[in-house]
Amino acid sequence: MKHKRPNPAKRSTPCEHQDSYVYQIRNSLYINLTDRCTLACQFCPKHNGSTTVKGHELYLSKRPEADTIIPLIGNPTDYDEVVFCGYGEPTLRLKALLKIATWVKENGGKTRINTDGIGSLFHKRDIVPELALCIDSLSISLNAQDETVYQQHCQPTLPDSYQAVQTFIKRASELIDDVQVSAINGLEGVDVVQCRELVEGLGAEFKQRELDVVG
Repeated sequence: MKHKRPNPAKRSTPCEHQDSYVYQIRNSLYINLTDRCTLACQFCPKHNGSTTVKGHELYLSKRPEADTIIPLIGNPTDYDEVVFCGYGEPTLRLKALLKIATWVKENGGKTRINTDGIGSLFHKRDIVPELALCIDSLSISLNAQDETVYQQHCQPTLPDSYQAVQTFIKRASELIDDVQVSAINGLEGVDVVQCRELVEGLGAEFKQRELDVVG
């Protein structure tokens, strides 16, 4: 049975709604760049009727420009890191992401991206060298030990997405010092032991997440 993909753009927006372009969890500042994604992960809160993380409303009525985000950051050294992670996949807004991340680095901050690892496939080129210039660490969601399980849970819109994630992980591990790749323990059919072996074989560090724990 095929799941119908929700369209965030069609959600009715209360008149008092104010977009959260930046939000803080613990001592990290998060950047909410886009509502778009190349996956429709069935375990993702936004595909289960929720648009909040740790009490932060992340629904976007419009996608912010880099020049809108940068003044909201303040002093990036006030935070442990500035993280590109919000309502959608941040690498889809690559130009804005790179501009913001470069500014953060120039002003002494540390940067991380939480990503599905499909950015190079989406942009039809290897984007990792561009990221390596201004990104300190990557957190990549793998979520499956094989393509069948990946298709079941992540429902990618682009062909060959599972292979593209693995290529991205390997390439990132060559150019960026801190690369963590995750899978979710408790997700039906996901073998975290096999995921760990796959990730470590690609040269990255494996991180086990737990089902329904977000942020």
